[in-house]
Amino acid sequence: METVILAVVIAVVVLGVLGGLVVGSRRKKPLPPPPPAAPDLTAPPAEPHIGDEAETPRDEPRRTIEEVDLPDGTAPAAVEEPPVVEELPPTQIEVPEPTAGRLVRLRSRLSRSQNALGKGLLTLLSREHLDDDTWEEIEDTLLTADVGVAPTQELVEGLRERVKVLGTRTPEDLRGLLREELLKLVGTDFDRTVRTEPETSKPGIVMVVGVNGTGKTTTTGKLARVLVADGRSVVLGAADTFRAAAADQLQTWGERVGAHTVRGPEGGDPASIAFDAVKEGKEIGADVVLIDTAGRLHTKTGLMDELGKVKRVIEKQAPLDEVLLVLDATTGQNGLVQARVFAEVVDITGIVLTKLDGTAKGGIVVAVQRELGVPVKLVGLGEGADDLAPFEPEAFVDALIGD
Repeated sequence: METVILAVVIAVVVLGVLGGLVVGSRRKKPLPPPPPAAPDLTAPPAEPHIGDEAETPRDEPRRTIEEVDLPDGTAPAAVEEPPVVEELPPTQIEVPEPTAGRLVRLRSRLSRSQNALGKGLLTLLSREHLDDDTWEEIEDTLLTADVGVAPTQELVEGLRERVKVLGTRTPEDLRGLLREELLKLVGTDFDRTVRTEPETSKPGIVMVVGVNGTGKTTTTGKLARVLVADGRSVVLGAADTFRAAAADQLQTWGERVGAHTVRGPEGGDPASIAFDAVKEGKEIGADVVLIDTAGRLHTKTGLMDELGKVKRVIEKQAPLDEVLLVLDATTGQNGLVQARVFAEVVDITGIVLTKLDGTAKGGIVVAVQRELGVPVKLVGLGEGADDLAPFEPEAFVDALIGD
């Protein structure tokens, strides 16, 4: 029994020694390296969704309202000043020159261009012997000045008779003789007043017609200045809707003297605009309504018919007091052809001769009056705003023959 116990003890001891040797050998072997640690990645902040804060909330210390420094209210609050709007200066209203004696003041301008006719006639009449050849030269001088055939023959016959009776001819006698005969041709018995005062009620209505290029719109604007200078209130009707900027041009003339302009769209109905202008003139109690019509070639039948339509539409509002035909004095006899056709469409009551300062053919005054049987009422003697003057026969003839 003791032997068995001893054997068990020895076995246990041997097993313990063997176990210690195994454990010691294992500790001496190097351990394999540990696996690499995974990187510490920080997840990106999630994008905010609708209604979320734009930034991820952070745990930060918060202050109470007592700890926050508030403004004490002493600093003035910044107030944004409104933008400064620069006011435009009001349109300067001009005061036109008075019309009385205007042609006399412009006589030097007229005489510079017309003296060729008067001086030529005086030179021929001053010859010692007035034979047939001299009288033919006198006729040629008058015809060149566009006096016309019939008026020329009438003037030459009168001069021959007067010279024969006169006998001795001094320069003063000849000048007086020529002045009297020219005044007969020009005519002193015409009523040259521009009719703007109707017998019944205001306003007076004036329609201005003519061919393109004669200065019709400019003449309408200058006529407004003439009327304003005489103390009249004016409404302008821009019925020339076919020429580019014609309405703008007329409105500018009106603004310079305080005249109101009625206008419509470019290419609009001229008759409608003329109708509205007369209607407005009546409503505001204006003294005169001036209607500027589109320039027309007298050879275009359709355009001339339209001019007749404008006249008829105006007369539905009120009767026309004046129809002025604007002619370019430099066109000479061609102006007579224009005058005939216009007279067939509308009843011409007066003539306006423009550019009379730029031509030696002053005889057109005589010819056009004879052709139409209506007087020249206004003449244009330059590019200035006040260079439109009432026609005065005496001043015109004096300018022709000189001093």
